[in-house]
Amino acid sequence: MSKYAFGKTVDLTFDQACARVTEALGKEGFGVLTEIDVAATLKNKLDKDVPPYKILGACNPHFAHQALAAEPEIGTLLPCNVVVRVDAGGGTRVDFMDPHAVLELVRRKEIDAVAAQVRERLQRVMNAL
Repeated sequence: MSKYAFGKTVDLTFDQACARVTEALGKEGFGVLTEIDVAATLKNKLDKDVPPYKILGACNPHFAHQALAAEPEIGTLLPCNVVVRVDAGGGTRVDFMDPHAVLELVRRKEIDAVAAQVRERLQRVMNAL
């Protein structure tokens, strides 16, 4: 755990974890808008071999609308990123951007309320893995 993320190591393969987290996000009202295959990009652009690593850009339209209505520039901090990666020991790790840490930069009550709700849902996603 860090100041800007929370997560856990799961007893799933990388592909299983990607599928499971996407499914669990859907149950909490999030869609995956972007999927960045970091390992493939580094191989393509730099010819570097790294363990599997994907960034999933998750968005809950209801919460995104609330946040954008309160603070239009907040789009620079969206979507909520979820990372699925194989760690150095070979385990599969799923990490979630902590909306409190990121949205705290805005320092507005209405954004704090949205961040709390988003974090609660992301924690449920993590617990479902």
